[in-house]
Amino acid sequence: MTLKQNKTGLHYLWLALIAFIADLATKYLIVENFQLYESINILPIFNLTYARNTGAAFSFLADHSGWQKYFFIILALAISAVLIYFLKKNTALQKLQNTAYALIIGGALGNMVDRMYHGFVVDFFDFYWQDWHYPVFNVADIAICVGAGLLVLDALKNGDKNKVEKK
Repeated sequence: MTLKQNKTGLHYLWLALIAFIADLATKYLIVENFQLYESINILPIFNLTYARNTGAAFSFLADHSGWQKYFFIILALAISAVLIYFLKKNTALQKLQNTAYALIIGGALGNMVDRMYHGFVVDFFDFYWQDWHYPVFNVADIAICVGAGLLVLDALKNGDKNKVEKK
């Protein structure tokens, strides 16, 4: 057994830290340099636009009285705790899964800090086509989505291995 096989997936938490820092740093730059709803066109399909989201993805639950802030804070902490547990149980060789968990943790905690500090999440990536705009998002959302995508890829990859092992 090599040294790498003895290591747990916790060694991937540096990715969570990078996602967390990148998220908070970019949000800080937006808040310090933009007025709310101010927008700068970068590409014919992309703006930097300062927006606030009191809900979750696609502003889910944003129009409620404020309880959702605490719900999403608790949810981010719970999900992060479960994923840290999974990282501890994994070996360092489970690269896709560990990377996915770390990215999700970093993104979830980045948005959680935003909710705790501001009471909302700062969003600023605004992609659009003609009059249609995709919901504005941030670096934490990217980390969470990439992490979820990696989990799907890992499941597909390991699903094939499990089918072969059952034969």
